[in-house]
Amino acid sequence: MRIGLIVGPWFTVPPEKYGGTERVVDALARALSDAGHEVLLATAADSTCPVPQVPGFGPAVPEDLGQSFSELGHVIKAYAELRDVDIIHDHTLAGPLYAHRPPGIPVVTTIHGPLSPSYAPLYRDMARDTAIIAISHDQCSRVEDLEISAVIHHGIDLSAVSVGRGAGGYVCFVGRMCPDKGLMEAVAIAREAGVPLRIAAKMHAPDEQGYFHDVVQPALGSNEEFLGELSDPEKYELMGDAMALLNPIQWHEPFGLVMIEALATGTPVLATPIGAAPEIVRHGATGFVGSARELADSVARIPDLSREACRRSVEESFSAQRMAADHVDLYAKVIEQFQAKPLPGGGLLQENQSRTL
Repeated sequence: MRIGLIVGPWFTVPPEKYGGTERVVDALARALSDAGHEVLLATAADSTCPVPQVPGFGPAVPEDLGQSFSELGHVIKAYAELRDVDIIHDHTLAGPLYAHRPPGIPVVTTIHGPLSPSYAPLYRDMARDTAIIAISHDQCSRVEDLEISAVIHHGIDLSAVSVGRGAGGYVCFVGRMCPDKGLMEAVAIAREAGVPLRIAAKMHAPDEQGYFHDVVQPALGSNEEFLGELSDPEKYELMGDAMALLNPIQWHEPFGLVMIEALATGTPVLATPIGAAPEIVRHGATGFVGSARELADSVARIPDLSREACRRSVEESFSAQRMAADHVDLYAKVIEQFQAKPLPGGGLLQENQSRTL
């Protein structure tokens, strides 16, 4: 199968540090290529993902994050260059709404962000000629009357992640510096449990810096150590040595890649029962799911959990190979439906889409 992948212009694939979507696309591209498929990736020119890339793009422009003008120009060029593939998998928001996609090629898209009511009209319009992938059952439960072609959980490349011993005597928090990620709740949980907390967080945007300086930094004490933003090897070392990852999120996070990264190192996850966390963490087996009060009590039960079981849960359910296989199954169905009943504009009939929740 010849597969075109489109990613936005703001971060490289894989990202140097921050960039969840780009990290997932990197794992997907590699796994698809390893499975024998031809992959062509439309991404920033300085990306290092080892698959063929669409030429002519500039380097990543993180300072333009969220700017529609840079994304629009990027996807217009991407579609112009992806005219010889069997299917296009677009990971941008603007691309599936582009009117001049190459005819004769079906398009699928993944909802990487929250599926809030404000976004629902956009995705309903996309669903007229685009197959839509959700990344968790919780994500697509946020909105009714939206045709979802498949729910496909993220996966990661386990070859890059080794199992740690969890002997560091601390718990860790890894995320973005914002209230939704639950950093202050993690501080409270670690203090209540009487264990040190090590914090790694992305802090680039002005609102992230403001939250750190106004709220987080004044509250940190001798029990907490702020490490800044870490590279992947540094992050996996932090996770692997930790007793547990604290992930007391405060919003309906669509997936939460950090949880499967921690589990891959053998480290249990303690999470609030919000968003996709209950789909990832098996309560009492690979971590604990509960309120902040309950998670603080659960810290004492961490030695009862098997680090081997944590790693095995990722090998069985969240590997890049499983993710790629699920996508290939969907791609084949979409191509078959498209060839059976193509629209004049080159899209899928809505009645051919299936909701597999």
